[in-house]
Amino acid sequence: MKIPFGNLQRQYQLYRNQVDNAIQSVLDSGWFVLGKKVEEFEYQFALYCGAKYAVGVASGTEAIQLALMAVGVKSGDEVITVTNTCVPTVSGIYPTGATIVLCDVDERSFTMSSDDLEKKVTSQTKVILPVHLYGQSAQLDEIYYIAEKDGIIVIEDAAQAHGTEYNEKRIGSISLMTCFSFYPSKNLGCYGDGGAITTNDKKTYERLLQLRNYGQEKRYYHSIKGINSRLDELQASILTSKMPFLDEWNERRRIIANIYRTKIIHPDIIHPKEMEWGKHVYHLYVIQVRERDKFQNFLSEHGIGTMIHYPVPVHLQESYKNLGYQQKDFPVAEHLARKIISLPIYPELTEDEVNYVCDIVNNYTSV
Repeated sequence: MKIPFGNLQRQYQLYRNQVDNAIQSVLDSGWFVLGKKVEEFEYQFALYCGAKYAVGVASGTEAIQLALMAVGVKSGDEVITVTNTCVPTVSGIYPTGATIVLCDVDERSFTMSSDDLEKKVTSQTKVILPVHLYGQSAQLDEIYYIAEKDGIIVIEDAAQAHGTEYNEKRIGSISLMTCFSFYPSKNLGCYGDGGAITTNDKKTYERLLQLRNYGQEKRYYHSIKGINSRLDELQASILTSKMPFLDEWNERRRIIANIYRTKIIHPDIIHPKEMEWGKHVYHLYVIQVRERDKFQNFLSEHGIGTMIHYPVPVHLQESYKNLGYQQKDFPVAEHLARKIISLPIYPELTEDEVNYVCDIVNNYTSV
C-alpha cells in the first residue's frame, strides 16, 4: 500500500464541482483583485473565527509583517517568538527591522514556554508572537499575564490553527490580531499562497486595509507607507467554497489522531498530547521516536510518507546566525527537533490506510 504524506488531489476530486464553480465565477466576473469575492471571504472567515473583521492578504508570512507594521513595530523594538517554528514566522518579523528574540517551548505542548518567555522580556519588547503549532494552541493565559504587566502587544501566528480553540474560544477571536496562512496543505488551503489577519478592533482593521494596498486611502492617494499584499479574487473564491467543510475536515483529523493514539502502541513512540486548555485540530500528527532516521526509512520501505516539522530550529539556521544564539541555548526545542516525525493525517485518508499506518508502526523494530 502507498500512502503519501499528503494528497491534495484527493480533496480536489471530492469537491471539484464546488471549486470549479468558484473559479469559473471569478473568470466570468472579469474582476481579479480586491473585489466582491475577497469581501465575501473576509466576512465568512471573520464570522467563522468569531472576530469582527478579517483582512485577506497574500500569504501567512506577510500577514505577520502587516500585523507588526499595524502596531508600529520598527528598528529598536523587540519581537519575541519561538525557535521551533517554520522559518516564515521570523521571515515576517525581519522586514520590520525589529530585533528577533527567540524563546524555548513547553515539552508537552511544543508551544511557547511562559517560563522562558518571562526571562526574555526587556524594556524594548514591543510584541510577543506565540505560534499555535501543529493545530495546538499556545497557553495564552500565561502569555497574556506576562504581556499585560509591561503593556506588551500579543499577536498570534495561527498559520496551522484554522478552527483551533483556546478555552472554548476560536483562535482568531482573542488577541488584537491573529495571522493565518492558506497555503494549500493547511486545514483550510487555497491553490497558491494566501493569508488573512483577524481583529476585533475597527481602527486596526482600517489600517490593515491600507497597509496591504500600498497605504492607499483611496486610489492613488497614499496617507501611509504600505506594501502590496492582497489576497486575489480566485483564491478568495476557492477558500469560500471550501469553508463549509472545514469543521467536518477538522473532525475527521481528530478521529484519525484518536485512531493513531489508540492503536499505535509501540513502546518507542511518544504521542502528541492535547492540552487541557484547547481543542487540537491536528494540522499535523507529530510523534517522537528514538533513531528517527531508521524509523523514517522503515516507513518509507512500506510505502508510508512522513516529514519532519521541523528538523532545524530557527536559532540554528544558517540565515539567522546573526541572532547570536548557540547550540544548547534552547534545550527543549533542540531535543524535540532530534526526535519528532509527522505521520500522514488528512481528511481523505481511508480507514484501511490509517489502520495500515498503525500496523506498520507497531511492527517497527528499533534494534
